[in-house]
Amino acid sequence: MKATFGAAAAAVLAAVLAAGCAQMPAQQASAQAKNRVVLQVSDGDPAKWNMALNNANNVAHDLGAANVEIEIVAYGPGIGMIKKGSPVAQRIDEATMSGMKVVACENTMHGQHLTRADMMPGISYAKAGVVEIMRRQQEGWSYIRP
Repeated sequence: MKATFGAAAAAVLAAVLAAGCAQMPAQQASAQAKNRVVLQVSDGDPAKWNMALNNANNVAHDLGAANVEIEIVAYGPGIGMIKKGSPVAQRIDEATMSGMKVVACENTMHGQHLTRADMMPGISYAKAGVVEIMRRQQEGWSYIRP
């Protein structure tokens, strides 16, 4: 009886250890995965843009810029703040230079008769800003609307 109990205990222990080891690489991979956040800015208010940029900078600072992907998507009235000469142009330049992605909605640009020549250098483009945000959320990105 003791031999059977000992063998059963050893088998259970081996199974637990094997399961724990099998899960370790997955846990390590998720721990090493980058955080990803998408911010929506659909307001043409410089204060909203400054808040979004502050949020993005805080995330990069708190998590470490190398540990996070940050994307700011502008559409509707928010598109005006990523045009050349906007009141927040310098901060947006700093954001893109630091590795953040600022994305302009081409549907909004078309509706406002804007071309890429009207927009700040260093930004990216998406056909539809709302769809860009939806795709990012489906990919597991965190969503923030300041």
